[in-house]
Amino acid sequence: MIWGTIRRKVASSQVLGQAWKVRHGASTPSCYRTVPKEALFIGKGFECVQSSSYHILLGDHVSKTSREATSLYQTESFIRLRNRSFSSDSGDLVEAVVPFMGESITDGTLATFLKKPGDKVALDEPIAQIETDKVTIDVVSPQAGVIQKFVAKEGETVEPGFKIAIISKSGEGIEQVAPSDAQPEPPKEKESAEKQVPKAEPAPVKETTAQPKARAPSPPSPKRVASEPQLPPKDRERRVPMTRLRKRVATRLKDSQNTFALLTTFNEVDMTNLMKLRSDYKDAFVEKHGVKLGFMSGFVKAAVSALEHLPIVNAVIDGDDIIYRDYIDISIAVGTPKGLVVPVVRNAGGMNFAEIEKEINTLAKKAADGSISIDEMAGGTFTISNGGVYGSLLSTPIINPPQSAILGMHSIVNRPMVVGGNVVPRPMMYIALTYDHRLIDGREAVLFLRRIKDVVEDPRRLLLDV
Repeated sequence: MIWGTIRRKVASSQVLGQAWKVRHGASTPSCYRTVPKEALFIGKGFECVQSSSYHILLGDHVSKTSREATSLYQTESFIRLRNRSFSSDSGDLVEAVVPFMGESITDGTLATFLKKPGDKVALDEPIAQIETDKVTIDVVSPQAGVIQKFVAKEGETVEPGFKIAIISKSGEGIEQVAPSDAQPEPPKEKESAEKQVPKAEPAPVKETTAQPKARAPSPPSPKRVASEPQLPPKDRERRVPMTRLRKRVATRLKDSQNTFALLTTFNEVDMTNLMKLRSDYKDAFVEKHGVKLGFMSGFVKAAVSALEHLPIVNAVIDGDDIIYRDYIDISIAVGTPKGLVVPVVRNAGGMNFAEIEKEINTLAKKAADGSISIDEMAGGTFTISNGGVYGSLLSTPIINPPQSAILGMHSIVNRPMVVGGNVVPRPMMYIALTYDHRLIDGREAVLFLRRIKDVVEDPRRLLLDV
């Protein structure tokens, strides 16, 4: 189409006049002087490319600039530009692609679309969600405009750079599909053809006067045995594919069982003093630090103290070696609607109660709304899981690989306890430590739990380091 337009315009007097100027040494046309070579590949310089082609077709009236334009016509970039649609040439259409998802994540599943074709979107507004093994990532709109169409499907596996949608900045060319058009009526030809086919009538039975033959005795029915259980009908069941996060959690926990020599030891903690400490200073704590004082910060500080006293629990097996970590990063298990995530409190050994509570509060909010990043969950040397918030009385937690131990907290229950020779009610909590028995012996595990019990029951030990 372009070359046909050029040939038709060659015959115009305006073009011949420009060629005459070129032949007689006139100044080069303005487009040659003002438009650089790079502009010939974009929409605004397209007219200049057409103008230069007029002189090319005139034979001996070829200028230096025309020869340069001829070579540009043969380039791959210009051919690609010529084959693109006019809306793309004008820069109206942009593509929304899957962003970089992290060094350890190579692909994800397109979980859901947050918009539909024809919807208006703003710059950086999420239009789809990618579910990975660890986090959920948003695909955002690179420009403000209207979604023209989606080029990927829900449930499809996508990689970084994969095209998800095409967005029109001007909103032109968007076709609105009516609900009646989306679901065409089934053809009725087959139904009418079936009605026209006559049904075969059964042949009449002829009456006979012959005497019926004697029937052979029927064999005795077999004895009834225990029948198979009646299963519920399939229409009362729902099959839903596992999310990537759930599959990842299942794989890691099963690997933990297959790799580690898991063993769990228990103890109980009297929460009286820690609860009194919280009750006495909760208002002043909120007023000064802007966050509530909870029990988790007390157990994090107790775990840090126990890990410093027994560094083998903070270590990990790597092949035939033992790696001792001189830093303490505490992972906090958080249950979310999409699955279990384990954000990490970095350098917990150098933080006070307020800093720990603030960090836990921030990470928990991010985990709940799905905005937590991979870096905030990577690493960790020891994990604390608080099943008590759900009412768990006792459990045996599973180690979070590649760590070597995990502490399980449970619900606080008033139980009769003997204190000073008298039976009194006390708020008690069972605590559990699951550890890798290949690395940690029973002695270290029991002493570790004993240290946590001592610090929680008497927080003054933290001040005196005893």
